[in-house]
Amino acid sequence: MKKIILMMALVLPVAAFACTNFLVGKNASADGSTMISYAADSYGMYGFLHFSPAADYEEGAVREVKDWDSGRPQCTIPQVAHTYSVVGNTNEHQVTIGETTWGGREALWDTVGIDYGSLIYIALERSKTAREAIECMISLVNEYGYASEGETFSIGDPNEVWMMDLIGKGPGKKGANWVAVRIPDNAIAGHANQSRITTIPQGKTKLTAEQKRLQKKLNCVCNGDWMYDKDVIAFAREKGFFTGADKDFSFQAAYNPFDFSGLYVCEARVWSFFRHFSDEMDQYFDYATGATFRATNGRNEGEHMPLWIVPNRKVSVQDMKECMRDEYKGTPLDITQGTDAGPWNSKLRYGGLGFKFAVNGTDTLQYWYERPTATQQTAWSFVSQMRSNNRYGIFWFGVDDAACSCYTPMYSCIQRVPECFEEGNGDSYTFSPTSAWWTFNVVANWAYTKYSRMYPHIRNLQQAWDDKFNVQTAGLDAQVAEMSDEEARAFLTDYSCSQAENLVADWQRLGIYLMTKFIDGQERKEENGDFKRNPYGQSCGPNRLPLPNSFLQIVAPEITHE
Repeated sequence: MKKIILMMALVLPVAAFACTNFLVGKNASADGSTMISYAADSYGMYGFLHFSPAADYEEGAVREVKDWDSGRPQCTIPQVAHTYSVVGNTNEHQVTIGETTWGGREALWDTVGIDYGSLIYIALERSKTAREAIECMISLVNEYGYASEGETFSIGDPNEVWMMDLIGKGPGKKGANWVAVRIPDNAIAGHANQSRITTIPQGKTKLTAEQKRLQKKLNCVCNGDWMYDKDVIAFAREKGFFTGADKDFSFQAAYNPFDFSGLYVCEARVWSFFRHFSDEMDQYFDYATGATFRATNGRNEGEHMPLWIVPNRKVSVQDMKECMRDEYKGTPLDITQGTDAGPWNSKLRYGGLGFKFAVNGTDTLQYWYERPTATQQTAWSFVSQMRSNNRYGIFWFGVDDAACSCYTPMYSCIQRVPECFEEGNGDSYTFSPTSAWWTFNVVANWAYTKYSRMYPHIRNLQQAWDDKFNVQTAGLDAQVAEMSDEEARAFLTDYSCSQAENLVADWQRLGIYLMTKFIDGQERKEENGDFKRNPYGQSCGPNRLPLPNSFLQIVAPEITHE
């Protein structure tokens, strides 16, 4: 049994466990790019590619702010004179922002102000660098308030990547408790619905004129590669979240204390990301999976997993794609194994992340399933490749479960998005045959029924397109370098859109093939690349797949026998 048991008193709301972000510094990457990846995981969310063109506005113009999750109107803010074009979660200057929600202290939540999603897209419209984006986001929160739960943001540009933890100060109060740290250029980091920033350096460094300006404007402290709200420690002490010396203060412990689910469901994803680039992660397995937390009755004693690590090799864009497709394979957490995976190793679990069950009719316990990075409820995900040696970044975009999907290169300069990724081309309740989200969902959901049999077909096509795109994008750089900006934008727009449509058409053909081959619980025979027919042109009998012995051992006692 791989399920983990947890007493009900330690359970957090399941809905909070959604997104995943990975970050790569420029000296840790294979090509000198900075990278941020993100999976938008939420049951019911529709996967489309956000797009807003650059625009100029007259003095006095305003921007309406609506809650990103629900569409509920929140407030109106003054519009700036010029906004930058935004493709997905990156803009024309290659600034990229991702997020994961962790909730944290419920008493600090508010619904008035600007929500986390709106902060992201407003900052992308107004920022040329990651630092400008942080300044924009904190300025908005200080003026209008923060209308969301606790959040971690990944914020990057072609030269820097930052991680910022942020939570409000309570209903009706403007500003936020926050801390931001620049990830070292030679390091990688990650976060997955759990605050991860702990102690904050307290020593003083010599400030630049720009840092002095930021301290005054944002009411914050700038200390080397750190920025944080001036009152973040005092506020925690006032509310009883922290006692002790400033040097011992931990943002995570004060504002998002670990519980079992924050480890097993969240930190384990970061652990799995790190293990691909380090030979030293086994020592953190018990910590990341909550075993230490349980053994110490919630004290979680021992060394915490680091905020970042220096990878043992350079990280490529393809590495990042594969990490977003991670299902814990090769670890004790492999979600495709165990009784719940059924006879054909399905990753699909009914009822969300787990279930409650009364043992012996008495104690009600919470059971948790493994929660890998690649999950069926993903609406869309990306790997943003921010390139200091190129005018344009590449926003590798995919929809639905990343393990069953493919990342298409959307250049940061494109002037439209392909029809298959358009907002309004269907929604999560309205099927559209030209929608990428619906196409990939149809294939993945059929594959979940016999995952170990069908997934190899998906993987083969996925790898073929990955290889094709990796070769093509490398060749395009030299070609585009000779073009004017106007010519390059038009060329890369046509390329991005046409390739996305070609990919979706290929995936539709894959769906038809898989439906035909595995219909009615059988597996049709093939010969010379076609489905096998008898000498008279009729279909041959199928292969009837026997159930694996590991599964028969479980179900046999319930089946009638001679």
